Amino acid sequence: MPTTQTAPEILERHFLEIRCGLLNLCAALDRIDRSAEPGQLSDDRRMQLIRQGIDVLASDGDDRAERLQLLFSDSYEEGWNR
Repeated sequence: MPTTQTAPEILERHFLEIRCGLLNLCAALDRIDRSAEPGQLSDDRRMQLIRQGIDVLASDGDDRAERLQLLFSDSYEEGWNR
């Protein structure tokens, strides 16, 4: 039977990967900000979703991955496959 890792063990295992992901995100947002005209992306739905995703990231709870996936998913539409 597998043993459950402790929070410090999980952090130790994933710290560098998490740090890399955060650096990639910040670098991409910096590139967007440097190249965008003021207000150019204020109505862009994708940027709104990214900002909402950052709010999910900064929130508490053990369901952030689920909430983020739902944020970026299309709503289910009955009869979509007809």
